[in-house]
Amino acid sequence: MSYEQALKQYINATNTHNFTNVKQLLHEDAVYWFTDKTCETEEEIQRYFENAWNVIKEEVYSAIDVQWISVDEHSATCIYTYHYEGYANGQFVSGFGRATNLFVKDNDGNWKIKHEHLSSLQK
Repeated sequence: MSYEQALKQYINATNTHNFTNVKQLLHEDAVYWFTDKTCETEEEIQRYFENAWNVIKEEVYSAIDVQWISVDEHSATCIYTYHYEGYANGQFVSGFGRATNLFVKDNDGNWKIKHEHLSSLQK
């Protein structure tokens, strides 16, 4: 699988709303920076994802304008605009922001997410 395919697989896994699917793509030392929280352990990352899926029901997450800004045989970094939509308190909601993902190749040759940084562009 290429790093581009790894990003697509990650987005698809996120949209299953099942952290087991997301976990398969995480590096063991993954660090996530969200607008309101830093998650440095798998458990923290899982709680954050599951809370988001609980707050935004039927969420669909997507990446647009993906730019790979640094790529070599061991790592690949992309920036993109993320978009989400779903239902909060029974009302349709949507939003977007900026994202950075760093993928690294593990010892088995699989691309894993080592870092994600999401920041909202909405006030």
